[in-house]
Amino acid sequence: MFTAILTILGLTIFEAVSSLDNAIINAQVLSTMKEKARRWFLTWGMLIAVFGVRGFLPLLIVWAANPQLGPVGAVTATFSSDPAAMRAISETAPVLLAGGGVFLLFLFAHWLFLEEKTYGFIHERHVHKYGMWFYAVVSVVLSVIVWMALQQNEMIAFGAVIGSTAFFITHGFKEQAEKKEKELLESSTTRSDFSKILYLEAIDTTFSIDGVLGAFAFTFSIPLILLGNGLGAIIVRQVTIGNVERVKRYPYLKNAAMYSILILGSIMVAHAFGVHIPEWLSPVCTLAIIGFFLWKSFQKPATAAHSL
Repeated sequence: MFTAILTILGLTIFEAVSSLDNAIINAQVLSTMKEKARRWFLTWGMLIAVFGVRGFLPLLIVWAANPQLGPVGAVTATFSSDPAAMRAISETAPVLLAGGGVFLLFLFAHWLFLEEKTYGFIHERHVHKYGMWFYAVVSVVLSVIVWMALQQNEMIAFGAVIGSTAFFITHGFKEQAEKKEKELLESSTTRSDFSKILYLEAIDTTFSIDGVLGAFAFTFSIPLILLGNGLGAIIVRQVTIGNVERVKRYPYLKNAAMYSILILGSIMVAHAFGVHIPEWLSPVCTLAIIGFFLWKSFQKPATAAHSL
């Protein structure tokens, strides 16, 4: 019971912190919409985000990793203790872990090398100067993981490649989303509220992939993932409604999310290769990292875009 509570707490906080960018985008676009459209999105749109996207994606991932179960079998397996189904999920877990781990490691590397950030450590400023090395670094990382996986299981290597592919696909969507956001904000009077709602739902789906994949570093229990991610999404909704400016006062929350992603990605890759990882490690590391960067934010409020 203690491990389950700790896992839910870790999932909730990780989902909330890793989705802050999503909340800020939502708030900015919602500010250009009429009251009725805003109310619809904050009610039904958020229900879709919590119960639709974050509820459907984990089940879809389990089914994709275990196609022999079928869609109904995948749903049944995640909510039951059927030994055959659980054994099938356990056997394919390394493939899923390798894919999710590579995705998260690439996500961290992209932030570290290429994205604008509030520098939390000196090495972040130094690495950012050499952003062009991002593609070289992730290519070498993928090559090493695939080579090691081929010595153990070809499907683990395939999972790592799928994780890399998923990263670059979702990264492309996010880049387009940033451009689209600028268009929506600049032409707020010419775009319909319906088109803005569609945009917000699409961007929410893209951002939710990070949280869903990271959740598998905490647990393979879909009910716990649904509960933790759902609570995190509700927190994001509250931030969207009225606390975005308050969140911006804590400049290192993005750093907290990214270093949590680094640790979770590393744990998933290590677990994929058979390293025993205690169930409490992921939530404890996540809570410790987020707590540290919150403390760092309190110590030095944001006064510049690239402070240390």
